Amino acid sequence: MKILVTGFDPFGGEAVNPALEAVKQLPANIAGAEVQWLEVPTVFYKSAQVLEEKIAAYQPDVVLCIGQAGGRFGLTPERVAINQDDARIPDNDGNQPIDTVIRADGAPAYFATLPIKAMVEAIKAAGLPASVSNTAGTFVCNHLMYQALYLADKKFPGLKAGFMHIPFMTEQVVDKPNTASMALADIVKGIESAIAAIVSYRDKEDLKTIGGETH
Repeated sequence: MKILVTGFDPFGGEAVNPALEAVKQLPANIAGAEVQWLEVPTVFYKSAQVLEEKIAAYQPDVVLCIGQAGGRFGLTPERVAINQDDARIPDNDGNQPIDTVIRADGAPAYFATLPIKAMVEAIKAAGLPASVSNTAGTFVCNHLMYQALYLADKKFPGLKAGFMHIPFMTEQVVDKPNTASMALADIVKGIESAIAAIVSYRDKEDLKTIGGETH
């Protein structure tokens, strides 16, 4: 089994991106699966182009995209990506699409095809906070998740894909009072635990645990 894990470059004025720093530290083998990491630009469409080229070359069974969600305190596998860009800030190339469809021939939304609830439970079992997230936002994170699932639907049959947001690293909140963060080593451990769950549930249905919210 081959798993491709992506991490974005820094954006929004941050000097680092914990997603990229974490995926760089992943071992090459997790639970018997081969793991490769890929840096992607925090840029609409360009990120998807880089991902598609790597998928075509590497032919992974699974794509797990990782992104920074500053302010969240746990690791949060995403349930769904929507076919809409609505950027609150410009991306790293200065693009700021507003109310823009990502793929004209794509579904209104795509649900993750990874075992998101099993991933959450595995991260919790490793002693770290985790929960299912029901919104990936409308910035490049949602864009890339949508594009990964679109590619799986249209071009790479059998490919499983999804996205997980992670908190700021501790170093990023030195000047951000009352902002949640996590040590990089713990972020790496959480991603490893999530990947182990993906491997374990390769041929099984996801857990039927509660992962919803009231609002």
